[in-house]
Amino acid sequence: MEDRKTIVMSSTKMDKSMKEVIEIVYDALEDRGYNPIDQMVGYILSGDPSYITSHNNARNMISRLDRDELVEEILRKYLNK
Repeated sequence: MEDRKTIVMSSTKMDKSMKEVIEIVYDALEDRGYNPIDQMVGYILSGDPSYITSHNNARNMISRLDRDELVEEILRKYLNK
């Protein structure tokens, strides 16, 4: 069996890029008159990119994030963990 090593990613870098993407998506949704929280929750739960506007490339940017990792990060921040 092949010995595989686990890759450890810097959470600081990941947090920053996720945070930036979330903020950009939030602003793009708000610019278009949507309720950003409702739209992002719909996207996270369903995976349907049509919840996110393409304005300011928001749909493309959020689709590059792993939804599971996004939920994990949101929970960590909410719980201060």
